Amino acid sequence: MIRANFISAKGAWQAKPADSILLDHSQRGVNGAELKTTRGLEFKLDLPRAVTLRGGDALVLEDGRLIEVVSAPEALSEIRVGEPKDLARLAWTLGGRHLPVQIFANRLRVRRDAAIEELARGLGGKIAHIEAPFDPEGGAYAGPDVEAAHGHEGHVHGPDCGHDHHDHHDHDHKAHDHKAHDHDHHDHKHG
Repeated sequence: MIRANFISAKGAWQAKPADSILLDHSQRGVNGAELKTTRGLEFKLDLPRAVTLRGGDALVLEDGRLIEVVSAPEALSEIRVGEPKDLARLAWTLGGRHLPVQIFANRLRVRRDAAIEELARGLGGKIAHIEAPFDPEGGAYAGPDVEAAHGHEGHVHGPDCGHDHHDHHDHDHKAHDHKAHDHDHHDHKHG
C-alpha cells in the first residue's frame, strides 16, 4: 500500500492535488491509519511523528502526488457572550475541563454536549447549533514539534529527506523532550 510520509502545510504547496480526503478533527490526529480519498485511492498515513493535520494541508505520497486535507463539517455548539472578559472567562472554564475549543474573536466552538451548553448558558453564553469544520486550538501540549511540522520548510520530514537538520535551527532540541501527558509541572493535581 502506498504511504503518505510528509505534510505540506496549508499555503506552502501550489501544485494541483491528485485527490482530497475529508476528515473530521479526531481523524486528522491519527497517524498510522489506512485512509481512502474521495476518489477511492487507499494509502497509509505514515508520518515521522504524530501531528494534527489542518484543513488545507496536503499529504505527500511516496510517488510525489498531493492529497489535500479537507476538514469535514461536524455537529458543533457555537457560543457567544456579550463582553470580551466574559469570553475569556468562558474559554478559561472550558480549558479547565481539557475540552477541545476553537477560539474566534467573538465566539467559541465546541463539540455538542448538553452539559457543556448548560455550563456556558450559566456563564451568559448564547448557544447556536451549527455544522462546520472543527479546528480547535493546539494549546501548550501541542508542543513545538507540531508547530514545526507546519512551519519548517512547509512539511514534516525524516532524517533522510535530503537536507541538513542541524545547522538551520537556533533553538535547543532538549526542550522538546516533554511528553504530552506530563503534568508534573502543574501546581494542581488531577483526580
